[in-house]
Amino acid sequence: MTDSLVIMGVAGCGKSSLGAALARASGLQLVEGDDFHSPASRAKMSQGVALTDADRGGWLDALGEQLRAHPQGLVLTCSALKRAYRERLRQAAPGLRFVFLDIGRAPAQARVAARAAAHFFSTSLVDSQFATLENPTGEAGVLRVDALAPPDQLRAEVSAWLDANPEPA
Repeated sequence: MTDSLVIMGVAGCGKSSLGAALARASGLQLVEGDDFHSPASRAKMSQGVALTDADRGGWLDALGEQLRAHPQGLVLTCSALKRAYRERLRQAAPGLRFVFLDIGRAPAQARVAARAAAHFFSTSLVDSQFATLENPTGEAGVLRVDALAPPDQLRAEVSAWLDANPEPA
């Protein structure tokens, strides 16, 4: 894998875990999208206030800069909930591919609640994430995987997809 890959989905789907596994397997750098949220956005989310498109604008710009700064490729974790957000990232890295970790509302809620003490994201925002999500299944360069599958299976599934499709679709 020499191209960049975005691991996307709602909160609690497992972006960080899968992203880390794929970065280790590929030798690419892992960039955690959450690390690029502004302090104001982090404060909003920790208080249970959903981000707006305007709040996400600077964040998406920063992630686009990360993609441009790593022309050899990277693994980026990013919710990328709306098609417009994915298009902004694609502009920064033509041929960018996405792995959509598809998960139901109840399991996502349970996962977010389980990490509440260690993560800034409020459990009350899970519903807003599902309301905002524009399912990317069917978009070019997107692989949908079951977020509840075992981590090793997910890594193998993504690696097989990348190996079978060396050129971004």
